[in-house]
Amino acid sequence: MNSFQKIEEFGNRTAVYAGRKYSYSEMVEIADAICGEVGERTLIFCLCSNNKESLFGYVGFIRGGVVPVLLDAAMHFDRLSRLINLYKPTYIWASSENQDLSKIMDRAFVFGDYTLFRCPSFYKHDLHKHLALLLTTSGSTGSPKFVRLSYENIFTNAESIAKYLDINSEDKPITTLPINYSYGLSIINSHLICGATIIVTDESIMKKEFWDLCREQGVTTFGGVPFVYEMLDRLKFEDFNLPSLKNLTQAGGKLSSNLSIKFAEVCNQKGIQFFTMYGQTEATARMSYLPYEKNLDKVGSIGIAIPGGELILQDDNGNKITTPNVRGELIYKGANVSLGYAESLFDLSKEDENNGILRTGDLAYFDQDGYFFISGRIKRMIKVYGNRISLDEVEGFLNEHGHDCICTGADEKMYIYTLKDDSDQIKNIIKEKLNLKGFKIMRIESIPRNHFGKILYSELPKDR
Repeated sequence: MNSFQKIEEFGNRTAVYAGRKYSYSEMVEIADAICGEVGERTLIFCLCSNNKESLFGYVGFIRGGVVPVLLDAAMHFDRLSRLINLYKPTYIWASSENQDLSKIMDRAFVFGDYTLFRCPSFYKHDLHKHLALLLTTSGSTGSPKFVRLSYENIFTNAESIAKYLDINSEDKPITTLPINYSYGLSIINSHLICGATIIVTDESIMKKEFWDLCREQGVTTFGGVPFVYEMLDRLKFEDFNLPSLKNLTQAGGKLSSNLSIKFAEVCNQKGIQFFTMYGQTEATARMSYLPYEKNLDKVGSIGIAIPGGELILQDDNGNKITTPNVRGELIYKGANVSLGYAESLFDLSKEDENNGILRTGDLAYFDQDGYFFISGRIKRMIKVYGNRISLDEVEGFLNEHGHDCICTGADEKMYIYTLKDDSDQIKNIIKEKLNLKGFKIMRIESIPRNHFGKILYSELPKDR
């Protein structure tokens, strides 16, 4: 099931705008030329930025049965070297200006600003016949752990997303998220299979040029993680004039209730459909969505399963939970569940280890209408003075009381981080309303985040 093998059917329709228009026919010709230089089915690293070269390379490799590993072009060379040693790619598709690669590798093909670098040592990979793509898990940068995705994973998920978002050939999404991030990639996949036009840019949403491009090209769709919506709020999105915009999507973490309500109301006023979604790289991209008309009725909900998928809850004994408002582990079933993980080239021949079932690691409940709500991560539970505490619940409780805090910790010690001088107020709330002990409040200047806007809890300071 390789839907990119059919996209030439869109012919002269515009596939990509990146400085100029590229039709589907032109994109396919370029993509196939890039992949044709690789030749046989093998493993290739793609050092991605939001540019036409990364996008065309990806399309070509998927069409041609080459297995790409999508990595951040900004990755430090030491980390890249470690991955090269572990996976021994045959080629690396990267910026022609990459001096580290230029010094040690020959150039096999050039398109635009990118070069297909041939690795000096050749390794004959044993690739599982269904393996299509390797993606990093959300939090990793140079980690050797990848999610193994099949063609069926990629395109059943793309079709499902296209169905519930009602994507058609007139849509024009813009690249607000990295191509090598599962959410950003799913936007590309779900629109290309519908003959839509991808507006490709590496500009930040904080730049005037980004918004000028949105207006100039008539962008219809915009996706973002919570951090992006926090930035949009600071930019006063409610005052923006973007008459072509018809869809906003949000995933990659839970948006605060206040911002969920605000964007739902602003979008209702502007005639924009605002979709909150939930997913993990291990399920290719998305597992659930909240229909836009339920935004205000079901604030904070991840909604219902995507078409073709199923969400269930299990208690600690593995029994299915059938009663509303009872918390358990969220389990997802669907054809988009990945084949499993890889930590070296020797894992690339492995069979499907998940069989369409993903234990998400999230705690959740569903309400009387069958809408699901995430209440925390199983691994974000600690014990302090014998009490089991959900760090996510403490964060949520403090946010509800007007304190923008994040929490981490281990058994017997919880750390609460704030950007403001509000430690005394937080201490009172924790003691009086939650009756908790064994915590420490620390003021920090900024919250450490990765490229996807996710909080890097491991980089927060401890005792000082």
